[in-house]
Amino acid sequence: MSAFLIKYHRLMGTVQCEKYDSLSEATRERLRLDKFNTDPDLEIVAVASASEENLRRSHSRYFSGV
Repeated sequence: MSAFLIKYHRLMGTVQCEKYDSLSEATRERLRLDKFNTDPDLEIVAVASASEENLRRSHSRYFSGV
């Protein structure tokens, strides 16, 4: 199953989504980015999903402004 790293800025409503081969890869990158994130309005999450289409449905709050 694929995984996705989502970077969502709550105030601006912007989202970046990157696909990874595994949840462990996406989680490692999330943890690395969390170390440097000083913006309390930036959410960085790793999520396993069969497809980006499914991800957009299951986590629609991140994609509502896109």
